[in-house]
Amino acid sequence: MNSLRWTAKDTWTLAVRDLLHWRYEPARIAWSLAFPVMSILLFGYVFGSAIVVPGGADYREYLMPGLFVMAAAFGISESLFGIAMDAERGITNRFRAMPMSRAAILGGGCLAAMINAVINFVVMIAMGLAVGWSWHDGVGNALLAVGLLLLLRFSVLWIGIWIGLAITSIESAGNISGLLFPFTMISAIFVSPSQMPDWLGTIAAWNPLSSTVGAARELFGNGDPAGTSWIEQHAILMAVVWPLVLIAIFAPLAIRRYQQMSR
Repeated sequence: MNSLRWTAKDTWTLAVRDLLHWRYEPARIAWSLAFPVMSILLFGYVFGSAIVVPGGADYREYLMPGLFVMAAAFGISESLFGIAMDAERGITNRFRAMPMSRAAILGGGCLAAMINAVINFVVMIAMGLAVGWSWHDGVGNALLAVGLLLLLRFSVLWIGIWIGLAITSIESAGNISGLLFPFTMISAIFVSPSQMPDWLGTIAAWNPLSSTVGAARELFGNGDPAGTSWIEQHAILMAVVWPLVLIAIFAPLAIRRYQQMSR
């Protein structure tokens, strides 16, 4: 019990440390708040005027769950840069030399990232409500949808940690983050896979992000006509399975990589 209390205390201390860094990074705060506004205006009002949703649903209603998922996916960059920056500056090594729980070093970053994710989702939901988006199938289903979004965020968090521990510089982190754009574009975030060429639509449907998008649209009641493929028909199930698979793969890889740094 003493060991658990020690780990919990150190984890909270390092989480607070990460959150306090926001006070010294006003540009990061501004970007975090501006991202949902720009995304809604750009994709909802500029590009959205040329996109037709199957079934005739309102495109901004159709789009918002996709933007929630895109924000969760781009959380990889936040974790990646945070871990890479601490490793490059020697902060990670300094923490390992201090009398603190080793598990807290990764745990504190995870906790801070999830708190940040909750704040970002609150801001995006508020922006969605401001432009006319809403949920239509009850508060319970809406909360379940938010839970699936947070589960996805937690799973990609471990991908960011693993890559951040594996790379050698912050510049490499920026190059890798650029790969997120095609990964989010080839999915159901912006358009239905049924509107893509068959081969590309299949890839998009099996993109793990697409399952969470489909599940969120179904639970929010935002008029997503489910596709005919098995993966699209079972979006809620796969929105749970995909993140658990990612956690099962990348959490052990990240922990092992961290342990190897201590040798």
